[in-house]
Amino acid sequence: MNFFAYLFQDWKANRGNIKGRIVLFMFRLVNAINRYMLLKILFFWYLMIYRFFVEWVLGVELPRKLTVGKNLIFYHGQGLVVNFKTIIGENCVLRNGVTIGHKKLADGNLSNSPRIGNNVDIGANACIIGDITIGDNVIIGAGAVVIKDIPANSIAVGNPARVLENKVETVTRIENI
Repeated sequence: MNFFAYLFQDWKANRGNIKGRIVLFMFRLVNAINRYMLLKILFFWYLMIYRFFVEWVLGVELPRKLTVGKNLIFYHGQGLVVNFKTIIGENCVLRNGVTIGHKKLADGNLSNSPRIGNNVDIGANACIIGDITIGDNVIIGAGAVVIKDIPANSIAVGNPARVLENKVETVTRIENI
């Protein structure tokens, strides 16, 4: 993938979402700069602008070291917090107020951060914490607190989050009604 394709990889997925396009373009640029020490030195000023504008002004914490697949979509973004050790797959959706990160363990250490699969749709104000895995094709409902693994093709809701049922089974049952 060439450099410009890398910078604009989320552009089409965020059609009509100007804030999303701007933030994700800036994120991809800071993510590319972060790969090389020389670029970090030369573009130190950009790293500071990114942190001030995106994190402090817009309220979106997408750290420069974060690993994210292509076609990330986020709506509104206000209050969005993602830990830099989180891994997010392709074609994922994040909404406002989402928190994704580690948790403090009983011994005082911090856990690893979540690994989120492809095609995951995360509802507003959801909280996903700890060393957990969210499978592919998962929907996490608004306000859910996810502290355990969620299998692929599932819908998770509630506090603590529970898996309602397999999405494929749900769609099949609705079609048969």
